Amino acid sequence: MTHDVFQGARQPAKQKLAGQALLQRFSPSSLLAAGKQLGGFAFPGADALSGTLGRSGALEVRLARGPREIWRAQRLRYRVFYQEMSAKPDVVSRMFRRDADRFDAVCDHLLVIDHAARGRFGGIKPKVVGTYRLMREQAVARLGGFYTQSEFDIAPLLARHPEMRFLELGRSCVLKPYRTKKTVELLWHGIWAYCRHHRIDAMFGCASLDGTDPDMLALPLSFIHHHATAQGDWRVVAQPDRHVAMDRLPAGMIDAKLALKCLPPLVKGYLRLGARFGAGAVVDKQFGTTDVLVILPVSAIDRRYIEYLDGDAGRYAA
Repeated sequence: MTHDVFQGARQPAKQKLAGQALLQRFSPSSLLAAGKQLGGFAFPGADALSGTLGRSGALEVRLARGPREIWRAQRLRYRVFYQEMSAKPDVVSRMFRRDADRFDAVCDHLLVIDHAARGRFGGIKPKVVGTYRLMREQAVARLGGFYTQSEFDIAPLLARHPEMRFLELGRSCVLKPYRTKKTVELLWHGIWAYCRHHRIDAMFGCASLDGTDPDMLALPLSFIHHHATAQGDWRVVAQPDRHVAMDRLPAGMIDAKLALKCLPPLVKGYLRLGARFGAGAVVDKQFGTTDVLVILPVSAIDRRYIEYLDGDAGRYAA
């Protein structure tokens, strides 16, 4: 890569044009243009969700208000997924240090912002420290489906519930020093406010277990299979060509307490809310994970958590 950069000094026109094209392609202005073309980027503006959705001390949760803030969320995702974890960036992602895909242009991006963060020279410089990508069904019509459909066959689920409004949750990450209960609560206050506003009936999305060897994840995968698989109208199966069996251990061999300790905090949080999971897992070699599908009808959320999210709203109000 370094050699190619210096070669560019001897071929300035070609390299310069290529570099300019890449910069233009991934600039905030191009991101906005792509969103408009796809019918996305309905930035809140005068919408009821345009303001603060929650605040705790210096931390605020709200939706991104433009392409530059989405850029910041993508930079955070790159830092967590590629620099801290084991995801493998392509050339463009490595060059721009951003985790970005075609779905970003039609999504809302939930942000946690630390307004007390310090910049390089010691001054106050608000920083995006957490994010969630929120994709509504109407927003992805022109893309031909949800991101999740590359791993799980969710078409039958959507067909069985034509009257329901679905929301895909994805690309969630929090900067390491901020992985606390307070930050997670703020994110969920934001998600819940979003669900209430858009009258969402059900949420779904991929959740990841670190590692690409299912046998090394036999205990948590088997626990999910035996105790938390969605049934009936909510059943979803991994895509046939990517399906990895989750029933790797018999039910009688599973130590539930140990299995719960092995589950990532995000998956345990979904379980507490009342979520169920798809049948079969999917190995994502690019991100170095084994993915399971979370399915969470709003009607299934434990009443205690709904009361907490509703009743505690005042504490998180701006």
